[in-house]
Formats: sequence, C-alpha cells, structure tokens
Amino acid sequence: MEIFALERDIFSLLNAVGRGCNDDDTHALPPPHTGPPANYLGVLFVHVLEREHFKGEFPPYPKPGDSSNDPITFNTNLMGYPDRPGWLRYIQRTSHSDGVLYGSPTAEHVGKATIIEIIAYNRRTFETARHNLVINIMSTEEYPLPYQAEFYIKNMNVEEMLASEVLGDFLGAVKNVWQPERLNAVNITSALDRGGRVPLPINNLKEGVYVMVGADVQFSSCLREVENSQNQLRCSQEMEPVISCDKKFRAQFDIDWCKINLVDITKMIMIHSNRPDPGTGVLPDIGGYNPPPESLKSRDFFADFLITLAVPSAVAMVLFSVLGYSMCCRREGVDKRNMQTPDIQLVHHSSIQKSTKELRSMSKNREISWPLSTLPVFSQSGEVVPPLHPDNYETTSMPLMQTQT
Repeated sequence: MEIFALERDIFSLLNAVGRGCNDDDTHALPPPHTGPPANYLGVLFVHVLEREHFKGEFPPYPKPGDSSNDPITFNTNLMGYPDRPGWLRYIQRTSHSDGVLYGSPTAEHVGKATIIEIIAYNRRTFETARHNLVINIMSTEEYPLPYQAEFYIKNMNVEEMLASEVLGDFLGAVKNVWQPERLNAVNITSALDRGGRVPLPINNLKEGVYVMVGADVQFSSCLREVENSQNQLRCSQEMEPVISCDKKFRAQFDIDWCKINLVDITKMIMIHSNRPDPGTGVLPDIGGYNPPPESLKSRDFFADFLITLAVPSAVAMVLFSVLGYSMCCRREGVDKRNMQTPDIQLVHHSSIQKSTKELRSMSKNREISWPLSTLPVFSQSGEVVPPLHPDNYETTSMPLMQTQT
C-alpha cells in the first residue's frame, strides 16, 4: 500500500478549496523528493471541489431547513474569460455530489499562472461564494515520460476513476504488469468526449473512461500481446483478445484490450508550424479615399420594364384569348346535336318527355279518396263505432263492418 499512497500523493491534488470568500489558493511545489505535483506538464491534474468546505461560506438562512444537505453547484472559468482553459475539464453529476477539475496541461500553458474562478451556488438559499484557484504549470526534463499507454476501462465513469483510491489501484496494477521505475497518470478522458454513447440505465452500465499512463521503460511483453496477428484478427471479429495479464485487472477493471494505444514519444516527429508575423495591426498606406464622380450617367430602364412587365402581360393576353375562343366559340349547340341524332331516337325521346309532363300534370289535379275503413260507422242502435287504425293492435281482429242483427 506504500506504492499506492505514493502514487496518490503524486498524481492527485486534493486540496481544500473553501478557505474564505475571494481568497486565493495557490498550488505550491512540494519538495523534490516527493515527485512531481499534478501541475507539472505531462502529469494528470486533479482538484476536488468539496461541498463541505463551501457550506461555511454561505451566510445563515432565516428560513428553517436542513443546511447540511443543501444542493450546491459550481461554475468554473478562467479569470477574465467565460470558460475554462482547453486542457481543463469539470464534472459534477448532481448538486449533492462534489465537483472535480481535472486535465493534463499543455506546453503552451507552461510558465503561466492559470487563475480559475470558482463560484459556488447554494440552490436552496440562492447564495453564492467565490474562490480563486491558482495553478502554476511547470516543465522539467523528466516529464512527460517517453512511453505512454492508453487504456479503455468499460466499467468505470470518469468521476469514479478520478478518486485517488481507484486511480491508485489502477496504477498499482499497471506497475505490476509494466515494471517501470517511474509511472504516472498522464490524462483521463470520458468515453462520451470520444464520441461514445450514453449508456442505458440498466444493469449498472457505465460510460467508460480512457486512462493515459506514462512510464520510463519500454512496453512490457504483456502490453504488446494485443499487437500479434491472432489478437488483431480476434479484434477485427469483435472478439475478446487473449491477454495473459488481464487477470491482474479483471477483479476491479474491465479493460477493452482492442482499444489499447501504445505511444512512443521518442519516435514521434515534432512538426513546428511557422506562424506569420502578426505585425502592428495597421493596414499599409494605399492612398487616399477616391469617391465616385458626382456626374453619373443616367440609365434607361425602359428595356427592363418591357422584359419584366410587357412581355408577361402579352403572353397572358394571348393565353386568355385562346381559352375564351375555345370555350365560347367552339360550342356545338342543340341544333347540331339534333342533326347528328337519328329521327327515330329523337321521336322516342320526345314521346318520353311528353308522357312525363302529362303524368306530372295529372298528379297535381287528382283527388285523394280516404279508405272506408277510416270512416265512422253507425250501428242500428245509433252508437258510433270508432274507426280502425293500424296503431291499435288490440282491435286488429275486428271486422271492417259491424254485423247487423
């Protein structure tokens, strides 16, 4: 466990943040014998924003409530800029968990004091607390280490991997396999930042995380086993490669060996782009302003008028004339239809029309005669017998006329 403790001291910088509003927290360099701090070039930087340290920064709230479990979120940015530097990332899953700043400094930030503004928001009381974090990025000849291996761990999220205990366990397993004299974590990246998909919330699936580790010796034979032809074929068929040292990681870390990336910095060709001289920012003198002459030639728009209005109007008039002639002047009429119809068919059609008119005229003049069954009937005694109606189902069996006795 001494190795793990040493690795945690080297690669994870977990300083307290909440010392007071608007206070500056500068990461000073430890003594040389303790190894490089996390703000060295080529070494992973990790800083935890602990909620407990910020709770004392907020003023007391008059309304009752459990202040020990207030939801607190953080906003981080480079001083004078709206966002953080490109190498620095931030993650906080929920408002009840700690935030983490992490990343690997780049060469362009070496020798510059990076001041990060941290603003804590209490989501219950709507109070804020401000704090400045000063990061001094240094560069030495020892770092970055020349041999770097990137592992893809499938069963971890980035905030879980950033924990000092978990990262120490992983570096200890890598050290047992690689056997270097010096070993450090170079960078940690979430699989979502590499184009990965958000996992479904089932079976405790994780997002996955890429961990870059650097060492001072050549890659071990176990790490190079994935490069042989058999494992390359298995990877192309989406099968698990056979790695002899996988059992040293399997208990805690599920590594996708097909995605391991081995980088030898000593063999990389450095390309330096020659940037042009920005100059003074003043345009060269190309003479004074030459305005257009006051007397401009007049332009005749009559041709444009003919093209845009007269020609479409003429075409529309021609089409309207053709349509009117075809609809009004080309009608056959009744006389022409009768001339082309045989006489027998005309006589038959005329007789049908006459018969139809005669029947309609007769129907208007006919009188309606009521049936005898609906008229009142008198018996010999002088009593009136009510008429039968189809709705009276009880008297349907009675005769139409009463029998005389």
